[in-house]
Amino acid sequence: MIRPFVFSAFSALLMAAALSVHADALPRTAAPAGAKAYIVSPADGATVKSPVTVIFGLEGMGVAPAGTETPNTGHHHLLVDMDVPKDLSQPLGADVKHFGGGQTQVQLELAPGKHTLQLLLGDKLHIPHQPPIMSEKITITVE
Repeated sequence: MIRPFVFSAFSALLMAAALSVHADALPRTAAPAGAKAYIVSPADGATVKSPVTVIFGLEGMGVAPAGTETPNTGHHHLLVDMDVPKDLSQPLGADVKHFGGGQTQVQLELAPGKHTLQLLLGDKLHIPHQPPIMSEKITITVE
């Protein structure tokens, strides 16, 4: 089972460094034209059993671990039952599931009922690209 990225000392230092800079001065990584994130599985409207395997898709970019400075790369963040944060100029917080190790899928334990899932790509500092690279929000039902 692949688990979400757990904040390590390194990622905590990166986050602290990013947050110590004035908000207007935070670096934004440009998104390549045509880059697209999507959820391969489950399909929108699917009825599934927990644990739910979520497979991430990405076109026009590569996946790299957080902290990696390689052009046209980023790492996935999964928003479960939440909207995209309003301020995308800041590093994504602990309320989203971070996959800073470069993971491209996860098994989630979800309670029975309806849930929404959406991917949002982050750069080396967990800051969404400009413009943001995100999937459509899907809804699934867990039995």
